[in-house]
Amino acid sequence: QVQLVESGGGLVQAGGSLRLSCVASGGTFSRYDMGWFRQAPGKERELVVSIRWIGGFTSYADSVKGRFTVSRDNAKNTVYLQMSNLKPEDTALYYCAADTSNIFVARYRGQGTQVTVSS
Repeated sequence: QVQLVESGGGLVQAGGSLRLSCVASGGTFSRYDMGWFRQAPGKERELVVSIRWIGGFTSYADSVKGRFTVSRDNAKNTVYLQMSNLKPEDTALYYCAADTSNIFVARYRGQGTQVTVSS
């Protein structure tokens, strides 16, 4: 059983930056694909970015390309999401997820951290 705990959310003005962290425990972190999802009230869940355990390949949603950067530190069992040039439409609950094969399944999910971007 994998536990995921996110941190780093908060209130920021448009154009600002935040870095989210997600620490995993209870599993072999290096063997999991990791992803960051977000969900705003009344909206569908969105996969913001994923990072594969094989080769570290990344995939970003078009809405965040060029502004968000994902990275992982397998030695620290941590995945990061660096968010820059934040926009009000980035406001959402962000949570990380892990899966062994399909991140859209997101077998393991954290509780999330709130990001609020003011205009």
